[in-house]
Amino acid sequence: MSSILDGIRVVDLSQGVAGPVGTQLLAEAGADVIKVEPPAGDPMRQSPGFRTWNRSKRGIVLDLHNDPGRAELHRLLATADILVHTLRPSVAARVGIDDASLGREFPRLVWCSVLGYPVGHDDVERPGWDILVQARMGLMDEQRGNRKGPIFLRFPIPTWNAAYLTTQGVLARLRARDRDGVGGPVHTSLLQGGLAPMMQYWARASDPSPGFAWGLPKDMLSGLHQCSDGVWIHMMGRPDATRQVPLVAETLAGLTESSVEAARRDIANYSPPPNTPADPAQLIAAFKQRPAAEWLEALWAADIPVLASDPPGHVLRDEQARACGYLVDVDDPEVGTVTQAGPPFELSPPSRVRGPAPALGQHTEEVLSSLADASEPRRSPSPRGPSRAPLDGLRILDFGNYLAGPFAPMLMADLGAEVIKLEATTGDAMRPVARSFCGCQRGKRSIALDCKRPEAAEIIGELVSTMDIVHHNLRYPAARKLGIDYESLRVHRPDLIYCHTSSYGPRGPRADWPGYDQLFQACSGWEVAGGGPNNPPIWHRMGTMDHLNAHASMVATLLALRHRDQTGDGQFITSSILGGAVLSMSELYLAADGSLPPFPGIDDEQHGLAPGYRIYQAGDGYVAVAALSEQSQASLLAVAGVTSTESLEEALRDQEPAALARALESAGVPAEVVRTDQEAGFFERDDHRSAGLVAQYPHAEMGQMEQVGRFWNLVDLPQPLDVAPPALGEHTREILAELGRSPETIDEWIASGLILELSSDA
Repeated sequence: MSSILDGIRVVDLSQGVAGPVGTQLLAEAGADVIKVEPPAGDPMRQSPGFRTWNRSKRGIVLDLHNDPGRAELHRLLATADILVHTLRPSVAARVGIDDASLGREFPRLVWCSVLGYPVGHDDVERPGWDILVQARMGLMDEQRGNRKGPIFLRFPIPTWNAAYLTTQGVLARLRARDRDGVGGPVHTSLLQGGLAPMMQYWARASDPSPGFAWGLPKDMLSGLHQCSDGVWIHMMGRPDATRQVPLVAETLAGLTESSVEAARRDIANYSPPPNTPADPAQLIAAFKQRPAAEWLEALWAADIPVLASDPPGHVLRDEQARACGYLVDVDDPEVGTVTQAGPPFELSPPSRVRGPAPALGQHTEEVLSSLADASEPRRSPSPRGPSRAPLDGLRILDFGNYLAGPFAPMLMADLGAEVIKLEATTGDAMRPVARSFCGCQRGKRSIALDCKRPEAAEIIGELVSTMDIVHHNLRYPAARKLGIDYESLRVHRPDLIYCHTSSYGPRGPRADWPGYDQLFQACSGWEVAGGGPNNPPIWHRMGTMDHLNAHASMVATLLALRHRDQTGDGQFITSSILGGAVLSMSELYLAADGSLPPFPGIDDEQHGLAPGYRIYQAGDGYVAVAALSEQSQASLLAVAGVTSTESLEEALRDQEPAALARALESAGVPAEVVRTDQEAGFFERDDHRSAGLVAQYPHAEMGQMEQVGRFWNLVDLPQPLDVAPPALGEHTREILAELGRSPETIDEWIASGLILELSSDA
């Protein structure tokens, strides 16, 4: 095989970012992706990111407003395996690609709509721009900014999570088709994309632990520090270890009380994390005494996780990203040779760039003429047996800690895989932050084992022999030391798929460096972009880069599974936080002369990008608008009663938010009231529950638990979300019994400390 998805044809009828990125990942895995555009083209062609999001595809033009265009689309779909589109159900029905029509006419087709809101939700017909979804779901209120109140999030969190959900859903449903002989739908949305990182915050339990109740407050102090040269750096790790770095200790010793007092005033309105030293102001004051380069050199030498908070696009010059293949050079016929973000993972056969983004209609004649010559009929579907989840029968061993490792196995559990979480007897390092921990652990069983003991190797080996996948994010030297590296584990299962997610990737000068989500928000440029000009950078508390790494690892895993199904070969695959971060900055490319195209920036007050794409204060709240056409911009001015965009703020400030949003909507201006304090209300809404967006189950220690529900709507396939995040060692005895261990042996191991099980009085 030259590529994993050889022979798979994808019709890409999506616009925006999420759908095109999702299909670009399929294209570079080998699928023949045909991008269908209207005669005027995809509106995103004006963005530099279009060149990355749509490369490796062929492009055709069809006018779906007339019968001949719709007929050509249906001829194309008759040759396709996958359809991805962004048409709301009412529009899809007019084009003849609603669920019922597709299922009847193309029974082997897998299709995915990527909308603003989920299919089956009351809001499904509402406009789905990222800013509007941020506003309506309450995401803008979850981030502390540089002023009071909700802020526009420059990093489009719903969009980037939905992009990966698209690829994952399609690959999972394709696997179900290979098994059952029948295609079908796997819908997702920007709302579900936005909910993916919020799963670690929006949750409740009837008897929460202290860590679960704490839940990482919005005003938590970040690890951002300004240095003497004005550069900001983001540092993580243990403060006590940082204080032992000679340069830090020397600088702390020379601080004046006035500098520390000034730092105390700067952070007076922030909540310190649990592991913060008694006076975090001392470190803040210390970093202001020396330039960033000096601090970075000293901290890196001490293995302290830290990176500079760079401007957008800087990461496209990163030597580590280049070493790992996260940067690629593309010959673009319009802008010349450019450096773009590459595939965010590594597997075999590798994903690769197949060509630049197509010109509008570049392949129309080539593609449509080939349809007339197509003589091989599409096979009718085989009779399907009992309905099963897409990943039913798949077994995964999860060694991961924190979020970037465990999140992907949780998503695979959501799609039907059996996941066993193997953790130390001391527990996953994120267990004390219980709500965040639970946000990436549902659907798993837990076995607690002291992996440092020689006796553990036998248990691990037996478990691995029954697994399809091993997945983790330990630093790889530590994995070797514990004997859970790929070379050691494939002895027990030669066709094992082993996925390692890291901070910086599998090779290069920083391959084994420690890292956290925050560092890659910094180096990617999103902290600076989110802060706005003349403001400090901001850390997005949603954990965006960890999630993108996890998503990428899942895509790579599903591709490797398909390869194994076809060849019998297992393999070692990798992803990293850096890889996900680089792709997320694909709004930009680096020209041959080292320049970057313009990057739309937010204003100082963090309202938005332009008069037609921002939030406006209205009375005691805010209203978000997405007036992107000339007509909708004129209507926005008319509703405000002004003739220039400079007058909009003042004209809208005295309006009542809900009334203003209704007036704008009536005038054809996509708008939403910016909702606040949505966590509790999220679980109370009937439309969320009916759309499967709320999951509930009994937890072993915290009573009845509610969390964010499903990230895909599979329509005709089951997706039971009925297993709560596990307590430490909750299933140890059960899992060992399945391996044939007697109760007496298990009791001996518990007494010796080799294993741990949940106490009976928990």
